[in-house]
Amino acid sequence: MLTLVRNTLLLAAMAACLASAADKKVIQPKEFPKGRPFSPGIMAGNTLYVAGQIGSDLKTGKVAEDFEAEVRQTLDNIGLILKEAGMSFDNVVASNVFLTDIALFPRMNAVYTTFFTEPRPVRTTVGVAKLVGTARIEINVIAVR
Repeated sequence: MLTLVRNTLLLAAMAACLASAADKKVIQPKEFPKGRPFSPGIMAGNTLYVAGQIGSDLKTGKVAEDFEAEVRQTLDNIGLILKEAGMSFDNVVASNVFLTDIALFPRMNAVYTTFFTEPRPVRTTVGVAKLVGTARIEINVIAVR
């Protein structure tokens, strides 16, 4: 009997996973350029996966020279994706931050903390050798309804 119950629960969990995987929806804010080889966001069930964003202006493609402005633009870009999915920064549960110079961490953190209220999402911050173009920061997030 215990084996039957365990197998039934396993099948139910597998069915739920398959339903969620089949339920993928692209989140494409109108402000974002189309034709890129990736989606800005994917909604799977109640979970939103936001692709890594850099601090480039969505109209000009230029990255701000001022680092704090670059961080703000990165997070503003993420905010547009969250909004398109009917979410906000309060829905973010995890983030990854990539910096080309780990010495920029305190400056990044000063801006980052203005976008997230307590309890803040879990976060990993990593120093990397290079990002796309002249970007010094890239951030991706996961948000849940």
